[in-house]
Amino acid sequence: MNQEPQPTIVNKSDKKTKLILSLIFDGIGMLSYIVPVFAESLDIIWAPLSGLLLVVMYKGTVGKIAGLFGTIEELIPFTDIIPTFTITWFYTYIIRKEA
Repeated sequence: MNQEPQPTIVNKSDKKTKLILSLIFDGIGMLSYIVPVFAESLDIIWAPLSGLLLVVMYKGTVGKIAGLFGTIEELIPFTDIIPTFTITWFYTYIIRKEA
């Protein structure tokens, strides 16, 4: 028997949870502005971790592209101000209007 794929339904609490997590993770990424010299070296650890978190939080192509972008963005000095997690959330739930 052929089963048709079911559309992904995201409830409001999951959407809200992802927004809160996105804001927290973007905050962690911006911590390098508090202690610039030391924290930039911590970005070497945070960059792949943030990329992995993006892939896990946002499934499919969106998550993979965001994960790659997030990793690169965290590795490049002085680009930590870009809120990659929040931009991905906004794209997923506002622009694409995922239910």
